[in-house]
Amino acid sequence: MSVTVDYSVKYLTPEDLNVAASLIYQAYHKDPLMRELLQGEDQSQQQYEKKLRALIREELHTFWQSKQPLVGLFVEDRLQAIACVFASAASMPAQRYWHWRLKLMMSAGYLTTQQLIEKEQTIRNALQTMGNYLFIAFIAVAPQNQRHGLGHYLLNSLDSLMQEDNELKGMAVFVTQQPHIDFFTSHGFEVLQTLKFSKISGELLFKHKSNGV
Repeated sequence: MSVTVDYSVKYLTPEDLNVAASLIYQAYHKDPLMRELLQGEDQSQQQYEKKLRALIREELHTFWQSKQPLVGLFVEDRLQAIACVFASAASMPAQRYWHWRLKLMMSAGYLTTQQLIEKEQTIRNALQTMGNYLFIAFIAVAPQNQRHGLGHYLLNSLDSLMQEDNELKGMAVFVTQQPHIDFFTSHGFEVLQTLKFSKISGELLFKHKSNGV
């Protein structure tokens, strides 16, 4: 007997943000760049986890306040995947808003906050000749639903979002792990530039908008 699964993609509501934060935390908990920037060599696992939760919380708050897309994939009305993107032309500079910097500095520390700001500014500088674009800041799938195609389904939805905006020229993402690079290149992303932050290198990928859609 076949079972029909109800998939839907829609923008998040405030009620979804706690689940979204949990999904992002699980996806980025072992990310080497996050560990390098947030933990360093002198801090405990507990301190790292506290900083990561604070970063995700403040990022989601900033995305929500600035009305940037928080796209969720729901399975049977339960949030199972999330993508946080922002348009390069949006009023979200690398320095963010003053309250974002203040809150993050209080929880993550001044040096960590400055490193995160410098990371984003470096990425923006590398993309400055690409015109207007969407940047994928976070993308995460619930652990129990990974390798079931939800990430591909969600990324296809971001493609549709990009196609709906005539001002956009493409979509970008920065990743540090080879399986993630393979995932994005399978969707038409190309390696634009290798960037290094502290001891961690990663690839800045870009997908040009199709003129045929």
